[in-house]
Amino acid sequence: MVGEVKQESIGSLSKGSYIVLEGAACRIADMEVSRPGKHGHAKVRVTAVGLIDGKKRVTVMPGHDNVDVPIVGKKTAQILSISGKMANVMDSETYETFDLEIPDELKADVAEGKSILYWEILDSKVMKQIKSD
Repeated sequence: MVGEVKQESIGSLSKGSYIVLEGAACRIADMEVSRPGKHGHAKVRVTAVGLIDGKKRVTVMPGHDNVDVPIVGKKTAQILSISGKMANVMDSETYETFDLEIPDELKADVAEGKSILYWEILDSKVMKQIKSD
């Protein structure tokens, strides 16, 4: 599951879709398609924001090009312990334990024993939300 991508035509993607740009998984914030010229192809200008780093990336490519689309795995885990900005969690299905960084917006709600939702994107795992009991 980790690091999985699939190939899709850039023309089939839309705003809100996921895409891999500069080696980072991103969500498309804006797409503009230019008309093809006399002998040319339509160009697609993609503005995307990194899912993990929040960095804005812009690229222009032909409308018939294939791009990598990350497969985002949404999974649950339980918090075992908390140490500073990191939480040691156990996957609810595989019982694998690993450390996740606690996002600033979730710091107040993180507690031992709580269930969380995390995403597996490319080679990273990101804590997304605290599940209510």
